[in-house]
Amino acid sequence: MKKKIAVGSWAYIFGPYAETPIDFETVAEITSQIGFDAISIAGFSPHILVDEYDNSKKIAQLQAVLKKNRLLAAEYSPDPCGLNPVLDPKPYIERMERNILFLEKCGFTMLRLDTACPPCLPGGVSYELAYERTVQTFKRLAEFAENHHVKVVWEFEPGFLFNKPGEIISIIKDVGHNNFTVLFDTCHAYMCAAVGARQMGEREILEGGVTEFLHLLAGHIGMVHLIDSDGTLHDNDTSTHAPFGTGCLDMEQIYQEILKPEIYQGEFISIDLCFFADAWKVTRQCYDYVKALQDKYETED
Repeated sequence: MKKKIAVGSWAYIFGPYAETPIDFETVAEITSQIGFDAISIAGFSPHILVDEYDNSKKIAQLQAVLKKNRLLAAEYSPDPCGLNPVLDPKPYIERMERNILFLEKCGFTMLRLDTACPPCLPGGVSYELAYERTVQTFKRLAEFAENHHVKVVWEFEPGFLFNKPGEIISIIKDVGHNNFTVLFDTCHAYMCAAVGARQMGEREILEGGVTEFLHLLAGHIGMVHLIDSDGTLHDNDTSTHAPFGTGCLDMEQIYQEILKPEIYQGEFISIDLCFFADAWKVTRQCYDYVKALQDKYETED
């Protein structure tokens, strides 16, 4: 069966859109008209912040927007609200558990997490302690989410702690929970595995770049974000998400690898235009690009 194509709604409220965000209903309506099957939901105001959807009426309104536009919820990315689980896991865990309960009420099935800490050690926290707290936080949330029919995916990236390929693989192993997988963003994967951007200490890169990283993570990928990379960082922080064809990734090769069942068996592929200045203008173009790949390499079976 063909993958369902989604788009991240955060692209229209972050960065250049922070002062003039595009409301969620408009995003849903237009992306549906373009042809998208699903939406990756930003759990941030002015989109779907859990604090603003704390009753059944608001949840029903959200569900109605998706139903009206024939869109599925591919994933939900919650606002960590300035919390840092490396410094203090408890408030972070409590907030994420609240988001998980919200997803259960909505009937949404995937929560996206990150380490919520920049790629440096906070004062007074050793590497070993930061690592152990991260593993235990992810493990606890994976268990809690499983009990509420929600999958947990971890999105690694240069802008957050534990961004070396070896660290990422090690954390997956040490969490060791069947409800915990990674969110593989092709742009972040390139910056982490081929460039080694913002890594602490000795740089660690993979000779085979994104493709090699896909194979090392085979069977542990729960969600895919597809976007190009020009090999730079946005504001010296996170990966620059470049529209297809403007970067250096061999998207056809990467797409074919992603489709291999031993690599990724998930239902969705989501386009991520986070922080791109003209995200709204290039959304249709990006959809057409991925749809062409889909038509070329996927079958209906």
